[in-house]
Amino acid sequence: MAKKEKKVIANIKMKIPAGRATPAPPVGSILGQYGVNMMDFINPFNEQTKDMKGELPVYVKLYEDRSFSFTVKGRPTDDIIREKLGIDKASGEPNREKVGKLTDAQLTEIAEEKMQDMNTEDIEQAKRIVAGSARSMGVEIEK
Repeated sequence: MAKKEKKVIANIKMKIPAGRATPAPPVGSILGQYGVNMMDFINPFNEQTKDMKGELPVYVKLYEDRSFSFTVKGRPTDDIIREKLGIDKASGEPNREKVGKLTDAQLTEIAEEKMQDMNTEDIEQAKRIVAGSARSMGVEIEK
């Protein structure tokens, strides 16, 4: 007899500081409304992300029996780009106002860091994806 699939009652996306989840919002207010034991999420999340840094996107699937599964993605590309360039925010008008330049070496470094979260295995394609994010932030790409 086939194993019965659990019914998903919610798909939740949160941004949580790596290794520092607490029962305070956003974790407590979001998971609490579904009756999930927060410590069952917080302890494994903090353990899994203790060596990472920054705010991480977390995708949580909640099932009808109040169990859950979660996936942690890497840091957002724009956060990495801002860190590499030492800028606080992206350009409000990226087509007119430029806020910095990324070298090819920096672009490769960012693409390698983001490879696990991308839908490609090709480093050149990953670099193009990162370059697109950078251009939309008002960052020029050096050839």
